[in-house]
Amino acid sequence: MPNMRRLHDRRIAALAADGFEKVELTIPMRALQVAGAKVDVISLRHGRIRGVNLHIPAMRIGVDKTISEADSSDYDGLLLPGGFINPDLLRQSAEARQFVREFADSEKPIATLCHGPWVLASAGLLNGRTLTAWPGIRDDLVNSGAIWLDRDVSRTETCSPAAGPRT
Repeated sequence: MPNMRRLHDRRIAALAADGFEKVELTIPMRALQVAGAKVDVISLRHGRIRGVNLHIPAMRIGVDKTISEADSSDYDGLLLPGGFINPDLLRQSAEARQFVREFADSEKPIATLCHGPWVLASAGLLNGRTLTAWPGIRDDLVNSGAIWLDRDVSRTETCSPAAGPRT
């Protein structure tokens, strides 16, 4: 039986804003917590952010830190959930784009779902990278230099933008 606490002592930043797709934040967060990680919800503002279930309002989740309070060096990885509102709000924030770039520059893992790669595109991190995402944002990703795959899951090795892509 695999070690269920393999992420013990690991800290993960979950970057989300209002309009996050409920299952794309809560299910990965729970899986990370079960594996032993401490997950902090990082957002644009304090308080509670509202999730959605497709386009229907869903649960709210508490924010642990704002982006201006969070330090990427305190985290071992980044989770970027989708939903079509959440990443659109995040990609418009210079602080959010910089926060994401810091994970890439440090070669820390970034996991993203659905529309989440919009944030990576706006942060300038997709040139030469292979990834999958919601089909509706395919053109945005390809126009940002990504190689888009129509798959359930895609894995790209982490690398700094200066080192070039590795797939």
